Amino acid sequence: MKIYNSLTRKKEEFIPLKPPVVNIYTCGVTVYDESHIGHARSLYVFDLIRRYFKHRGFKVKFVRNITDIDDKIINRANESKVVWNELVNKYIVRYYEDLHALGIDKGDFEPRATENIPDMIKYIEGLISKGYAYESGGDVYFNVRKFNSYGKLSGQSIDEMQKGVRIEPSDLKKDPLDFALWKRSKESEPYWDSPWGRGRPGWHIECSVMSRKFLKCDTLDAHAGGRDLIFPHHENEIAQAEALTGKPFAKYWIHHGLLTMNGQKMSKSLGNFITIKDFIDRYKDADFLKLFFLSAHYSHPIDYTGLKIEEARAAKERIMIFTGKVKEKKAAGFGILRKKFKELEDLKNRFIEKMDDDFNTPEALACIFEAVNLGNKNIENASFVKETHRAIIGMAGLLGLNLKRAQKTGQVSDEEVRVKVEERNAARRNKDYALSDKLRKELEEEGIFLEDLKDGSTSWRRS
Repeated sequence: MKIYNSLTRKKEEFIPLKPPVVNIYTCGVTVYDESHIGHARSLYVFDLIRRYFKHRGFKVKFVRNITDIDDKIINRANESKVVWNELVNKYIVRYYEDLHALGIDKGDFEPRATENIPDMIKYIEGLISKGYAYESGGDVYFNVRKFNSYGKLSGQSIDEMQKGVRIEPSDLKKDPLDFALWKRSKESEPYWDSPWGRGRPGWHIECSVMSRKFLKCDTLDAHAGGRDLIFPHHENEIAQAEALTGKPFAKYWIHHGLLTMNGQKMSKSLGNFITIKDFIDRYKDADFLKLFFLSAHYSHPIDYTGLKIEEARAAKERIMIFTGKVKEKKAAGFGILRKKFKELEDLKNRFIEKMDDDFNTPEALACIFEAVNLGNKNIENASFVKETHRAIIGMAGLLGLNLKRAQKTGQVSDEEVRVKVEERNAARRNKDYALSDKLRKELEEEGIFLEDLKDGSTSWRRS
């Protein structure tokens, strides 16, 4: 397997530190609002990577945090005139509902920042004792210039950072680039007691602390997150962790590209986002969103449009039409086509090769559709068709696709469709074509489309 490592800026063979164990940490959501489909890409991409690692025989330990104390949370709670932890609990519930709707598993641990503050305080004390951090007016800052390799992930020098990056000003800092490990709480803000007075942790420290605590290692096999987190968040995580332990923080850094909407970055602050809930309510099928994500390499940016979701819907329909045909096939085969079975095996192997090459999902997805085409071309050979169907289901499962139709409230049942199809077939046998056409039209009005086969039977599919 090869993975593009953001730290070295090249594709590298993936070799975990203590095989077959793979320790992965990924930055999770900040729970002050509904999660949008930009978050869904991150959640889905890293769930897919975890699933594929397991398929390749690794024992994956996967931690995804929840940021439940932050300036954004405090500000939103004040705007909404609710207690901050009520806001947090509301959106944690919504987050897990979104995970369920997307068919994404929880992490092995999903620690909340507020549940690990004593560990963060101890960690900060360690950084102070080593001379990498200092207390100033109840705040604690990391001294960036003390850490000589600061900037190695983002590829920037300290001077370049000062010129090109917006830095939070503070009279308490020794240097504008220094970042907060601990923030003194203002009046009416939530707080925890610490050696530096009442306050709360900075955003960056939580990930360094919780990754180490829950994965029980100083060096992660992989740290994952969005490309927008490289600087300053991930850069600061590296500085904190390596300053304390003297060891590399993570061997591989995996970053996904950003999601735009009609060419503009999707963000809550701009108001141009679609929540996961709104997407599921509208389309009733998480596979449409996943197929859209799979159409681009995880590391590339991807632009969301309604047209692309319709393309994803059509792509799934191609698979479902073939799946419907397979269900109509009788168990007996019509002879084994060795050459065709070899083609199918080659497709399965190519799927693995593409996924081994930095999780190349567009090419892997193409293998599934080639298998659909192969099955359709040999539809009369039942044994081959069923084997093709098994291969498609297996490959799709590795990509997190469930390949089931969303059931709409009040729609005609499968049994009702079968009865009406049989009535129509009887009308055709009796050459009552007027009745046959009438029954077909009634089914089409219910979103049911028929296909008359060579053997005189009829297959059907939902729109």
